Amino acid sequence: MAGCYGACVPETHGCATAAAAEAAALFATLLKLYSPAMAKVCHVCRKGPSFGNNRSYSMVATRRRFDPNLQRVRIDDNGTPRRVYVCTRCLKAGKVAKAK
Repeated sequence: MAGCYGACVPETHGCATAAAAEAAALFATLLKLYSPAMAKVCHVCRKGPSFGNNRSYSMVATRRRFDPNLQRVRIDDNGTPRRVYVCTRCLKAGKVAKAK
């Protein structure tokens, strides 16, 4: 049908072919595997953002986010250099081998 735009199930509705549904599933899988957006989480220790409150003079609480100090670093991953986010605590402790 003309108004679905892939929002229906092809087996029950019949608006898309099986090949189109399979291609859409493959594209969704590839999008998950090769997503350009990286999470703001340390590659070594998995430290991520924590949450808390800003407190004004009148003690009104508004939510805020405490981000770890992450640096984008080229590391040696089994002989292959790649760029990942590493927190400064792991960098200072020498838990990462930088790529040359």
